[in-house]
Amino acid sequence: MRRREFIKAFGSAALAFPLPAQAQKSAIPVVGSLNRPSPGTEAFGTAFRRGLKQMGFVEGENLLVEGRWPNPNEDLREAAAELVRKQVAVIFTADNGGALAAKAATSQIPIVFVVGLDPVAMGLVATINRPGGNATGVSFQVSALEPKRFELLRALLPAASLVGVLVNPDNPNADPSAVRLAASASGLRLLVLEARTLAEVESAFAQLIQRGANALLVTSDRLFNLERRQLVDFAARAGIPTIYPWRDFADAGGLMSYGNSLTDAFRQGGLYVGRILRGDKPASLPIWQPTRFEFVINLKTAKAMGLDIPPALLAFADEVIE
Repeated sequence: MRRREFIKAFGSAALAFPLPAQAQKSAIPVVGSLNRPSPGTEAFGTAFRRGLKQMGFVEGENLLVEGRWPNPNEDLREAAAELVRKQVAVIFTADNGGALAAKAATSQIPIVFVVGLDPVAMGLVATINRPGGNATGVSFQVSALEPKRFELLRALLPAASLVGVLVNPDNPNADPSAVRLAASASGLRLLVLEARTLAEVESAFAQLIQRGANALLVTSDRLFNLERRQLVDFAARAGIPTIYPWRDFADAGGLMSYGNSLTDAFRQGGLYVGRILRGDKPASLPIWQPTRFEFVINLKTAKAMGLDIPPALLAFADEVIE
């Protein structure tokens, strides 16, 4: 089911099958899409295509998409190499590993990425303002927003003292020391809970209850995002007020979310692909960093948990789900 959802999000049949020989020989540019299958990506695919359309490109009319979506146990490097052999015009990837695999596979074909890490530290580009090679794109470093998330938890629960934070220690973004500093700035004691699997996530919620934690902050991680409905369900059953990094969690029933706008990020990815197809060089396209942040409150969940949301917090929200 996840594979079908992902195909739908990024162009249905154009991603699913190799292009016919006649199409390959035509003047219509072909974009290679290198991504992992993930549920709930339809909105991101729509935003990506909207960015392309802003630059005058419409899939199936004057643009074709050749997709590769390896499963977690499949090698991204081979998928990237396949796209290089097909001589696509641009490779687009919204996966940290996909960006690294594409960069390793080619120094000639332009690459547009959407990543959650520092692309300079990853070795994808020379600098933020002047990437200098064949890659550019979007970078959103979600860990920088942790102080604001703690601040929002404090505004919701002024008497809170102990807050849990859920991290995947295998995630390069995971930095418990920075999270501790952010929590301390909000006057909160921190309980760091590590989880690499869904079973460990469930165990983490049991620890929260046992230790009497007042709230939970979930950090950004692929596992947590894929299993967001389960996380939301665990939080509801435990009665733990929780803040999440993306609005997808609030849409799924999570209490609150605060983070970058991923739809904006994917739209910008589409814009950059379109600009490159029109002749711009990735070397001179600065890395785009989101400046729009979304704070979403799920009022239905708050009522179910018996929480009264302070009026000032409601006024600050970009959206209240009722």
